[in-house]
Amino acid sequence: MEESISGFKHRGSWGDIVEHGERITRALRDAGVDSEAFEEWDDWRPKSHERLSQDVNEKTAAQASVAEGEGEKAGKKPEEDLQSAGRKLSESYEKVEEGDNEGAVERWQDSIDYVKRAADSASRKALRTVENTVYRKVMTQLAPYYFDNELVSANVQRVTRGTGDDVEFVFEVNVNDDDLKEAVSERLTAYEDEVDRWHIDTEKDTTTAEAAEGVEAPRNDPESKSTTN
Repeated sequence: MEESISGFKHRGSWGDIVEHGERITRALRDAGVDSEAFEEWDDWRPKSHERLSQDVNEKTAAQASVAEGEGEKAGKKPEEDLQSAGRKLSESYEKVEEGDNEGAVERWQDSIDYVKRAADSASRKALRTVENTVYRKVMTQLAPYYFDNELVSANVQRVTRGTGDDVEFVFEVNVNDDDLKEAVSERLTAYEDEVDRWHIDTEKDTTTAEAAEGVEAPRNDPESKSTTN
């Protein structure tokens, strides 16, 4: 592993970079990190049973995607919001006929808000479709697979061609808080000094035949839980 101001970098086989990600995850956990940002990182980091061009690709595209709008967060489709807008507009006309101008304006504004939310949801959905296609088909051919949140910034890329043990990857991870980065660095050093063998975590009951561009996935070991000896 190389350590620099930009983070913790490791070059090696798929198993090597999986272990690198596990060590950093373990160091963050041992440093007391327990947050949604940590869970996001733990979900994204490469796993032994995954493939770079498929699993990590999909997770990166999802992580880079446009965030949900208010309508999507509320579980409403654009057509549902448009129906609500129509109802509010009808209510606005009724209020006018009743002489309730204040109520009419209120319903009219509600109608406009629903229309805006419907348009926002539809636009975000369209953008995600374009983003996903462009990212998966184009950007991953030109740039590393990356992850970024308030806790961790990371990128991984394949740097050699071939299959099996001949394939090499580079995985660089930066902890964004300087004090936490120092704590992680100390723990990574301790692991190198104290750990004789690192047990890579493997997915239970996986049916994946290959991992990481042609590297055979390790057979399941129910006792393998990223523990150390």
